[in-house]
Amino acid sequence: QVQLVESGGGSVQAGDSLTLSCAASGRIFSSTTLGWFRQAPGKERQFVAAINWSGTTTTYTDSVKGRFTISIHNAKNTVYLQMNSLKPEDTAVYYCAAASRWAYAGAREGAYDYWGQGTQVTVSS
Repeated sequence: QVQLVESGGGSVQAGDSLTLSCAASGRIFSSTTLGWFRQAPGKERQFVAAINWSGTTTTYTDSVKGRFTISIHNAKNTVYLQMNSLKPEDTAVYYCAAASRWAYAGAREGAYDYWGQGTQVTVSS
């Protein structure tokens, strides 16, 4: 079992920055992938970014490339999502997820077995 707790959401203006954190505990392995997904009202959940446990491999969805940065602090078992130049279309509930069955899960939502409770990010224009 893996437990994930997100924090850092909030309400900001377009162009602002926000950093999300996800603290992981439980059965974390060197093969674990940590990812961020988001779900806007009335829309399906979508992949945002992922990182492997060593921090050497990252993947981003096209709409956030150049604006969002995923990073990991192994000693703290925490993954971060630094979000810059936020846009109203980034408004969503952001979920942290963990996958350990694959060498690297990347954007494959079905590969993630564990999910956090979500944190709301609201960007107003």
